[in-house]
Amino acid sequence: MPDDVVALIWEALGENRMTTGEASDRLDHLFGYRCPDDMAKTLSKLRKAGLVKGEISMEAGGWLWWADEECRKNRMREGE
Repeated sequence: MPDDVVALIWEALGENRMTTGEASDRLDHLFGYRCPDDMAKTLSKLRKAGLVKGEISMEAGGWLWWADEECRKNRMREGE
């Protein structure tokens, strides 16, 4: 996945935990960007690569996503 897309997603998530829909809406609102893939698929790929974190939330009725320092360090390691 291109670095610029990962950076946009990280910025859209900020320091928050948000649902897939919230993350997609925020990405569109901040950058006018819609994932060419389904947002859930994109976030799942990033989670498998260790670039975002996610967990199922019964309260939210789906997945919650976030990025922390560990995710950002994983990206730096990929570039080495």
